[in-house]
Amino acid sequence: MSPLVEHTGFLLLGLALFGATIGSFLNVVIYRLPRMMEQGWRRDCCELLEQEAPEEKPLSLAVPNSQCPHCQAPIKPWQNIPLISYLALRGKCANCDGPISIRYPLVELASALLCVAAGITFGYSLELLGALLLIWASIALTGIDIDTRLLPDSITLPVLWLGLVFNLFGVFTSLEAAVMGAMAGYLILWSVYWLFKLVTGKEGMGYGDFKLLAAFGAWFGWQSLPLIIVLSSFVGAVIGILLVMLKRSGRDIPMPFGPYLAGAGLLFLFYGEQLTARYLEFSGLQ
Repeated sequence: MSPLVEHTGFLLLGLALFGATIGSFLNVVIYRLPRMMEQGWRRDCCELLEQEAPEEKPLSLAVPNSQCPHCQAPIKPWQNIPLISYLALRGKCANCDGPISIRYPLVELASALLCVAAGITFGYSLELLGALLLIWASIALTGIDIDTRLLPDSITLPVLWLGLVFNLFGVFTSLEAAVMGAMAGYLILWSVYWLFKLVTGKEGMGYGDFKLLAAFGAWFGWQSLPLIIVLSSFVGAVIGILLVMLKRSGRDIPMPFGPYLAGAGLLFLFYGEQLTARYLEFSGLQ
């Protein structure tokens, strides 16, 4: 392996291919995980009400095999090659010519590019492994939140604990800063949630947002939280205003905040030190 370690090109090529492949799997997670959760909720409700649960086809991340959402034709392996198959099929099902969502290649491309960026930034290191895991979780959470306004505990909580595990060895920050970041990240948005609800009588965000910010606090420490909050709030406000102006979203329609938190967290992953320095300089604290 030593010759491979000495050549960054091998690393970046491998990350691009592996990232695109994982991106294909992330599409499955984005589509199926919310439906798996719904099935579980229905079973729990029926059990609570002492009713017989409806018969449903087994659904997991592995079963059934991928199929066209229009005609339910099975997707053959050569029709499921990341990026290449979408281009070869011209964005249509090989069986029924039904359109394939542009999201699928975009998720694969985003995963590949972000993995390459992580390789360039961190090289062969433990930081690279952590960065890849955080990138993939952020992509999955973004897609799910856009579709369903949900940030599943089955992703946010493991990400939080992974941050603490990595920082047990001081990979991204000290363990003390990581623990304080996890606590502060949750409490900050929890406090905002209740303050907003007391003033307006409405819920401004979900508990998944608290957990996601807590996860980023666990990865990068409490020092990262002000900047992540500022970045995510600014981008969310700008996009929200644009959507209202374009009349693609009403003022009373809830907008997912998770994608902006995830984007701000990944920005901090790659440019944390530079952004922090600029932020302190701009705010006059440095």
